[in-house]
Amino acid sequence: MVDGVSTFFRRVPGDGPPAFFVHGNPTHSEDWQPFLERLRGPSLALDLPGWGRSARPSPAEFDYSMEGLGRFVGRFLQRLAVDRYSPVVHDWGSLALISGQEEPERIQRLVVINAVPLLPGYRWHRTARTWRTRGLGELSNRLWTRRLLDYGLRESRGDWSRHDPAFVDMIWDHFDRDSRAAVLRLYRSADPDRLADAGRGLGTITAPALVVWGGRDRYLPERFGPAWAASLPNAELYELPKAGHWPWIDAPEAVDRVVRFLEEDEGSGGQ
Repeated sequence: MVDGVSTFFRRVPGDGPPAFFVHGNPTHSEDWQPFLERLRGPSLALDLPGWGRSARPSPAEFDYSMEGLGRFVGRFLQRLAVDRYSPVVHDWGSLALISGQEEPERIQRLVVINAVPLLPGYRWHRTARTWRTRGLGELSNRLWTRRLLDYGLRESRGDWSRHDPAFVDMIWDHFDRDSRAAVLRLYRSADPDRLADAGRGLGTITAPALVVWGGRDRYLPERFGPAWAASLPNAELYELPKAGHWPWIDAPEAVDRVVRFLEEDEGSGGQ
């Protein structure tokens, strides 16, 4: 329980600061299984409130804005008594860096994978613009089916192919009415100027960072990979030109690259 919210998370035991995986939309912590299975040491991966197996408190009881979810991530780490940690963020997982910028010295290593830019110059993609439009977003939420999700997710692949049915099921099984309502509230909180403002302190995160970027992401343009790397003082950019929004699905070697990075230092996630 975190702030009265029943919160599901996965844990790989071990000593030292954990790797801390934060998913995006519309997935949840199961997204990270390929990484959790290969890391030798401590890891955590949560389901954000409203997603996956975590509770879906009403909007009257919980703040689903990007700032509200960012604060929740910080309180989750406090609840588990985590001091130092290595965030691994994908898509909306970047909201974990909103609280992370407040105490950057706690971040041991950082991995950013095709993450929503907390940077100037981003403009929302077509589906997000639908969610951000009142009335239209609610209508689209009523129309979702598993078949439509399967079809829509093809644009997230580098080559426009279908995802494995198990991946579609992993999303659909937990993408209920309350989860879709949380999606609308999150996206409507995220005007482009608020995204840029939320990342003003990224330069204070001096820990070693790895930015992994699939070049055929149709939601987050290719230029934001280098932009993320430029915003972090000690970052390396690892580009996968033919990969899509989930680059480790199109290019499985990305998993090994991330694991090696997290395990480079003694005492990092995996040691």
